[in-house]
Amino acid sequence: MFLDVLRSGRPSALVRRFSNLLQPMEDSELEKLARQSVSLTRQNFGRTIRLFAPLYLSNECINSCVYCGFSRENAILRVTLEVDQMVEEARHLKALGFRNLLLVAGEHPKFVSNGYLERCVRALSAEIPSIALEVAPMETPEYEPLVRAGAEALVVYQETYDEGVYPDLHTAGPKKDFAWRLKCPERAYEAGFRRIGIGALFGLSEWRREACALAAHLEFLMRACWKAQFTLSLPRLRPCAGEFQPSFLLEDRDLTQLICAFRVCFPQVGLVLSTREPASLRDALMPLGITMMSAGSHTEPGGYTGQGRDALHLTIRGKTVEAENLSESSSATEQFSIADTRSVPEVVEAMAERGLEAVWKDWDSAILAEV
Repeated sequence: MFLDVLRSGRPSALVRRFSNLLQPMEDSELEKLARQSVSLTRQNFGRTIRLFAPLYLSNECINSCVYCGFSRENAILRVTLEVDQMVEEARHLKALGFRNLLLVAGEHPKFVSNGYLERCVRALSAEIPSIALEVAPMETPEYEPLVRAGAEALVVYQETYDEGVYPDLHTAGPKKDFAWRLKCPERAYEAGFRRIGIGALFGLSEWRREACALAAHLEFLMRACWKAQFTLSLPRLRPCAGEFQPSFLLEDRDLTQLICAFRVCFPQVGLVLSTREPASLRDALMPLGITMMSAGSHTEPGGYTGQGRDALHLTIRGKTVEAENLSESSSATEQFSIADTRSVPEVVEAMAERGLEAVWKDWDSAILAEV
């Protein structure tokens, strides 16, 4: 396994090159790296950036993850959208232009099970060409009905590749199983997903070590799952319920260097930039190597149209308790607070000002239809 190779101190030539690009460098060196990153991005992706929106289905969760707003331990307002409510959220996003949606759900089999995800995908497949999932890891046979229903991509973050801190961050629930989660992209590939997204959540371990493990994982998957396309996300921790404070920081300059290093070493891999980052930083980073961005995001179920408010309930450590002071304007608790609060048109305008074109649709299942 690639992690064993890293531990042995004998990483591949590509990972060694990547690691060298993460070492401290002068401004002039970083500027040179950035120019190389821009050039490779233009060669492989042109001046386009694919826009997508996350659509949260549920914030119920059985995992106790100390850094996550949805953690079972947190006293938060929760809800799982009905399929028709999810469709209303999706149609709102479609009216804004989105044709790429990422369906996100907390990991709770009681609420997100028994065909629920499949029904959600089927309800959208006729209207939304590109549907991706960010849900609890599954076995390959469980993924297959979702692919048949119309899901074309799966996103799963290892969160941290540091096995030393992983048990302290994931204290209860199925997410405690490091190896099970690590194998998830391979199971998704076997099920037929054509696009797979991986990433690490920066702030949980030392960033250079984390990034090298992520690069090694990506290199391994590109060889083992060679028919799939890959995207890479480099999210940083944001404020959330539970008020977790990261012990490790990834500064803006380091994030810039990290993005450029990934682009130079993996020139054909999509790089994702979410609304976790502030507007000014996103504007500066988008020309450097980014190929996929979210815009106008909400990280709570019903966040776009208020769907599900009549079913809100408060849970503490997995138990439902009476919620006080609920009103018609109350909403489910967000997974984390976003930093870029601009509207979708404002983000598109910022892209155009930098000579970049927003792509709303780049995939349709008809491509694979038999003539």
